[in-house]
Amino acid sequence: MRSRRTLVGGLACAVLTITVPPRAAAASQVADEPAAIVTAIYRRVAKGKGNSGGTFVTHGKAAKTKYLSLALHALWAKADARTVRGDIGPVDFDPVTNSQDPDVKSFKVIAEKQDAAKATIAVTLQSHRSAWEKPADQTIRYDFVRENGQWKIDDFRGSVGGEPWSIRSILTEALKS
Repeated sequence: MRSRRTLVGGLACAVLTITVPPRAAAASQVADEPAAIVTAIYRRVAKGKGNSGGTFVTHGKAAKTKYLSLALHALWAKADARTVRGDIGPVDFDPVTNSQDPDVKSFKVIAEKQDAAKATIAVTLQSHRSAWEKPADQTIRYDFVRENGQWKIDDFRGSVGGEPWSIRSILTEALKS
């Protein structure tokens, strides 16, 4: 009897293993990688005329919970709490497009660094209308951290007029004033 139960149990395990295609599991893991997350963000940003921007990543508690690390989300919430009602807040531009007036024609995503806990992804943007003032201004870097088995954005970094900015720095400075 024992061997029959073992055989039936073994067959059941084999059937369950077969029903989960390995490619589907691998595709799920790849879709959750930082470069894939950033690519999905910019596909949405570049749709149509590319002028809708990336506010869907940073506006509202649900969006911040979905995309941002716990630490960055908490920092942003503290900075927003100090904002006078009716004011814009410390982040007065779209960090996803590094602009006030989004215009994304195309983009290129490169994973600069990645290990088991952290990653840096660079995105270089092309515009419909004009060239960027400084070449460095068209690149935005995303620093990711792994939290609870998911990759989350822990900082956005770029430059304007060649002068570097970081969302973490902007929020931290806002808390000092």
